[in-house]
Amino acid sequence: MSLIQSAVSTPSTVSSSPSLSCAAAHPIVASCSVSSTSSSFFLLRSSSLKTVTSISSSRNNKRKGVIGKVRSSLETAGATVGQVTEVTKDTFWPIVNAAEDKTVVLDMYTQWCGPCKVIAPKYQELSEKYLDVVFLKLDCNQENKPLAKELGIRVVPTFKILKHNKIVKEVTGAKIDDLVAAIETVRSS
Repeated sequence: MSLIQSAVSTPSTVSSSPSLSCAAAHPIVASCSVSSTSSSFFLLRSSSLKTVTSISSSRNNKRKGVIGKVRSSLETAGATVGQVTEVTKDTFWPIVNAAEDKTVVLDMYTQWCGPCKVIAPKYQELSEKYLDVVFLKLDCNQENKPLAKELGIRVVPTFKILKHNKIVKEVTGAKIDDLVAAIETVRSS
């Protein structure tokens, strides 16, 4: 599956055609180079993030090198696909809103919780496996207590799974198999 799709259009009267090459080492960021002697329009779309960025080259300018990066609204909000992002009461909802129709999984934990520490590496592995899911974690300390209360936490760890800004599933305890099943169910809905 291609992470970056590109389309190049040039005026029909131009005899030379530009060349475009893209490299995407990460599903969020793509670097592209262009060589053209005419005015060109480039549309780069990240299929996994539904982000569109337009880049145009200057007329009659032979140019080669990095000309742009594709950034998602998720990345702008502070989350990175493929890893677990720590959130606070102030950053949680902006990231969930930026996720749009993506599945969001929130690990609600505390620093002193033994089962939370045991499941943390497995949770990280899930974030690397499911690149179409946003993985977040919230330390339910005194500072984040208002958000923990709003989300209805009773025990740690608790995993809240959200879709379209709504909680659709919950898994309590360090039950990795139950968490995987819940993520699979929400992803396929």
